[in-house]
Amino acid sequence: MNEIKRYLDEVGEIARKIDVASVEKLIRELKDLKARGGRLFFLGVGGGAGNAGHAVNDFRKIAGIESYAPTDNVSELSARINDEGWEGVFASWLLGSRLNEKDAVFVFSVGGGSIEKNISPNIVRAVEYAKRVNARVLGIVGRDGGYTAKVANACVIIPTPSPERVTVHTESFQAVLWHLIVSHSALKMCEMKWEGTK
Repeated sequence: MNEIKRYLDEVGEIARKIDVASVEKLIRELKDLKARGGRLFFLGVGGGAGNAGHAVNDFRKIAGIESYAPTDNVSELSARINDEGWEGVFASWLLGSRLNEKDAVFVFSVGGGSIEKNISPNIVRAVEYAKRVNARVLGIVGRDGGYTAKVANACVIIPTPSPERVTVHTESFQAVLWHLIVSHSALKMCEMKWEGTK
């Protein structure tokens, strides 16, 4: 029971420590993206990839923002990895998607990527490409935020109360925050079914 309570206490601590100004900045970026008719491209690996697919649904359906994730198409993703390698897979997909200055890349990552440590180099290369074409870079990341936090236009770093649970807390709070964002009055376009059911 102590382990359960400790985990839930950490969840509460993270929620209290999240930088509200950073979340507000993300919302402003997304509001501007929507106003200019830009597209939103979610990038993540592992749990971040699963979160990306779910977020695509919510941003399209609830917020009315055209959104995509390369990890939703395993055929294209695996063909690109086979032919071009893992490190450049997201950058080449963004190139094929004609990413441009109206668009934004949204990263879900525990560490934010690091070429020096060879951690999520595919995310780093994609973010580098986004910056080259003047697309906006957004993120929800953990630890120190890595490369994503360093160069992003708006990024929330999930606090780390417990180093042994940084991955599970970061991935969990990615979902908490994107749900907050799509249901925020600045972005929400459609009522969700259960909220409209009496």
